[in-house]
Amino acid sequence: MAKFRKLSALALISALALSAAGCASGAGAGGSATSGGELTYWSMWKEGEAQQKVVASAISDFEKESGVKVTVQWQGRDNIKKAVPTLNTNKVPDLLDGSLAKLAPVLAETKQAKPLTEAYAAEADGKKISDLIPKAYLKGDTLTVKGEDAPWMLPYSLTSDAIWFNAAEHPELVDSPPKTWDDFLAVMDKMKAAGQTPLAIDGDVAGYNAYWYTSAMVRLDGPGALKKIASDKTGAGWDSPDALKAAEMVEQLVKGGYFISGYNASKWPAQQQAWADNKAALLFNGTWIPTETGPYAAAGMKYSSFPFPLVDGGSKAARADFVGFAVPARAHNADNAQKLAAFFLQKKYQDALGTDAKILPIRSDATVSEEMSTVKAALTSAGSYFLQNDGITFPGYTEKLLWPALNDLVLGKTSAKDFVQTMKTGQIDYWKQNS
Repeated sequence: MAKFRKLSALALISALALSAAGCASGAGAGGSATSGGELTYWSMWKEGEAQQKVVASAISDFEKESGVKVTVQWQGRDNIKKAVPTLNTNKVPDLLDGSLAKLAPVLAETKQAKPLTEAYAAEADGKKISDLIPKAYLKGDTLTVKGEDAPWMLPYSLTSDAIWFNAAEHPELVDSPPKTWDDFLAVMDKMKAAGQTPLAIDGDVAGYNAYWYTSAMVRLDGPGALKKIASDKTGAGWDSPDALKAAEMVEQLVKGGYFISGYNASKWPAQQQAWADNKAALLFNGTWIPTETGPYAAAGMKYSSFPFPLVDGGSKAARADFVGFAVPARAHNADNAQKLAAFFLQKKYQDALGTDAKILPIRSDATVSEEMSTVKAALTSAGSYFLQNDGITFPGYTEKLLWPALNDLVLGKTSAKDFVQTMKTGQIDYWKQNS
């Protein structure tokens, strides 16, 4: 994929013309409609989830205003996996949503995503959709397929990560959160001395294990450093001193006994439940944690967080991952799919994502919940951003190589040096098979 680019002049003129035509027939987001038609949407949300309720409300309003019949399947997090066999058939869904990390390898990298020219040129609340996506998040990002002038994905929310804690139990962390890696270790040593368990982690979730290493690498070398190493077909990038140093930081956590007892043999969500019940002080995880753990959190739980600590004065970047819509290239009702995607960026739905679903809306003017306030503040002050896995979207790379190797490191099955060697040799084989 190429970097996110502004629409070319020709494409922009065409997009505006399409948008004007759409608005004339009532296609503009928030406008009355007479166009009719249908579309099929396979959603990442499950029925009953707070996010699903917000999306369902928007769909109901969209159907009334546009005359378009939306057939929605609440597939859950496997919606993209289930869509793969349909991509070259007549049964392909018109609209999918999911994280960039899941959508990109399936649609963008394989050039099976439709450019969302019409969606970005449409309007919501009197503003162009392209102006509602904060430019700071799009710098150097990968929302445009190489050779195309329009992005293939329309984000509607962000996910980030943070080191979560219960402010009611640890008010000292509200006033003075650890800023550096050494501060972080000192805080956890103090917890251990007081008989507390510092860190909860569900060791059977590979993506969660990977957060520690990717975050450390970004702190050391900045956004894109790990992706650059992964792109090296010779594997020589793994000879970088910081590639080893980041692994040694993870090894510090394992050997220091900071992780909760049994983390390497339990099943999700056992350890995040233990954290929510105050059996561990800290949890490094995503912005879905308040919603996900809320039903079983200890009485009086007050969610708060601080960013992954700085390392040797390195990068202050924050992780900002996109969750949003994509339209398969062979979709039968691509125009209507783009209209629904744009419709969902109205502020009332963005506000609902922030307050009801307690996630981070893509619009900077949307309201967020108290639980998300510390994360939004960290994002606002960061200035630069990186994606999950530092933007690595090479098909199969994370699932078959990076994550298994990091699992072994986090679970204490391998050393930092052996991890680096595993990645180097494995990466050479990966690129031999995928070049």
